Amino acid sequence: MKNRTFLRIVLFTIFLVAVSPALHADQWTEPTKEELSMTSQEGYPGIAGVYLDREEVTEDRLHMWSVYVRLKVLTEKGKDYANVELKYASFRSGGGYSVNNIEGRTIHPDGKVIPFTGKPYDKLIVSKQGYEGYKYMAKVFTMPDVEVGSILEYRYTIRYDDNYYLSPDWYIQSELYLRKGHYVWKPTSKELVSRSAGREHLTNSLGWFPVLPRGTEIHQTQLPPTATNTEGQLILDLNVHDIPPAPREEYMPPISSFSYRVLFYYTPYRTSEEYWRQEGKYWSKDRDKFIGPGSKVTEAVQQITAGEQSQDQKLRKIYAAVMQLENTDYTRERARSEDKAEGLREVHDTDDILERKRGSGDQLAQLFVAMARAAGMKAYVFAVTNRDRSLFTDYYLNMSQLDDDVAVVNVDGKEMYFDPGSRYCPYGHLDWKHTNASGIRQTEGGGTVIASTVGEPYSFSRTQRIADLKMDEHGEVSGLVKVTYMGQPAISWRHRSLEGDTESFRRQLRTNLEEMLPGGMDVNVVSISQLDDYEKPLVVQYGIKGAAGSPTGKRLFVPADLFVTNEKPLFPHEKRELAVYFDYGSMVQDAVRIQFPQNIKAESVPATSHEQFEKFAAYSLTNEQKPNSVTVRRDLSLGQFFFEKKDYPALRDFYGKVENKDQEKLVLIASPTETGTGSPAASN
Repeated sequence: MKNRTFLRIVLFTIFLVAVSPALHADQWTEPTKEELSMTSQEGYPGIAGVYLDREEVTEDRLHMWSVYVRLKVLTEKGKDYANVELKYASFRSGGGYSVNNIEGRTIHPDGKVIPFTGKPYDKLIVSKQGYEGYKYMAKVFTMPDVEVGSILEYRYTIRYDDNYYLSPDWYIQSELYLRKGHYVWKPTSKELVSRSAGREHLTNSLGWFPVLPRGTEIHQTQLPPTATNTEGQLILDLNVHDIPPAPREEYMPPISSFSYRVLFYYTPYRTSEEYWRQEGKYWSKDRDKFIGPGSKVTEAVQQITAGEQSQDQKLRKIYAAVMQLENTDYTRERARSEDKAEGLREVHDTDDILERKRGSGDQLAQLFVAMARAAGMKAYVFAVTNRDRSLFTDYYLNMSQLDDDVAVVNVDGKEMYFDPGSRYCPYGHLDWKHTNASGIRQTEGGGTVIASTVGEPYSFSRTQRIADLKMDEHGEVSGLVKVTYMGQPAISWRHRSLEGDTESFRRQLRTNLEEMLPGGMDVNVVSISQLDDYEKPLVVQYGIKGAAGSPTGKRLFVPADLFVTNEKPLFPHEKRELAVYFDYGSMVQDAVRIQFPQNIKAESVPATSHEQFEKFAAYSLTNEQKPNSVTVRRDLSLGQFFFEKKDYPALRDFYGKVENKDQEKLVLIASPTETGTGSPAASN
């Protein structure tokens, strides 16, 4: 009978911070003269450091990862790499990881060697309670006496329990240049059994998802059988060299989807179609078991929807009820001891979530589905990849790439998308990171399908900024500014309000406006309206006062739109490596009215302008001039969030025209009959 070992599938990533490198058993590597004296990396001026070597070796037989690093510090910022943080986890149910055999040394440019003699310490990152509770820890240590020009050299091992077999992830590209990298995996030849969601199956093959430079390949070597390994050891080996830093560009897609990497996995499946069909079926069954709905959810729905006739009316009541519950993604999870003190059992289903009146974002999304079903509607869970973090790919056979649950409900014959797990998201809408996002969703009859969520129209996410100001005879302005946030900007600001107390939130709002306006202006928050009413716009009113422009001789130059005074060029670089990726389409509408005293007149105002980039973006600047005032209106609309690399020159040209127009000024001058020594138009 073949030996069977249980494989636990762990749905989180071990991040090897500033590491991944070339393992040299028991000996250190003597640096070359060039390595000791180097002060820069050709082609990358100002880069903080360079990986001279990086190696990672994973040996299933030993249940161990071995990591070795040689890193050259090139700048003051590069000295931060002396602080090494190695993250790992331990599970409440038993098992986990340990970081061992940490050794290291610092080598100065003159060849002086300072051995690492410090003692690493453990730092708690997060403690996750619940049925799969774990502690997310970090082993932290600091390399000694690091200066610009030093070489940091260290090694360590990560061991995991004997009943675990974990496939490695090779992250080839980082924020630093990599001169040489070596990665090895020696997978087990044992027949494994994967157990999850109350089922088990043989996991007798492995696969990988590679994103590698052209011409770079993983080599496979099968060693001859031995007495202890009758099938012979399979070795997967990768050598890389001269890997540039991961791209860092304005408005780029999630870098985790584009940087060089190899993601391995054990799998019983031969094709991606088979994997997603079977694993989707198990996932859906597991979700349905949790969702129910149970008796408590059913009873609550009857009370909530009493008197309502249409499905839409019922669902709005249900959605509002779920939104009233505490979302622990934005507060905190309770420890088991706290639940026990309140007489609450462990969470097994949506009845338990309803009883607690709190849950994580995913749990609240599943409760919403349960309540919709209890109201007689067809409702499904949709697990998506958060596109702020990454992009879903069906070629990577791993459920861990799915981050969040949203809901799909058939309302009066039409499927609608909902995001009850995202605090303050309006009814019938999705948080931007879940729009146009891919993953798997339930379908009628218990099946699943790979699909994508809908997007939001650009008009959904709208910001209106209105300034009604008066200028005195000295050129200072004062008055009210009203900013109205709708759609995603409102969701984002409401989320920020949950991060601290009221005063810190008001400070964030004030700072945000101060950074838009000309320097030195006094800003205070007058009122915040409808902060908790997620179905209505968020409205913030400010009082502002201060110099609006710069005097030159007899004239005063004032930005036509005060709200864009300090905006920097959006795309300063002529060339680009990646596609352009905004978070979402949007509209920004500005109106600035300045009333003048009798001694000040507008000599010139920016001419009306209209710019358009095909059907994707539009800009307009108009003015309304009266004897004692000027009103400037500016509209900028972005119709889509993704632009291919080939579209970059035209997109950059459009924004360049917008930015040039935004820099035009109102030119004010004192009227000849009113000129006085105190006016902004006074002679030098």
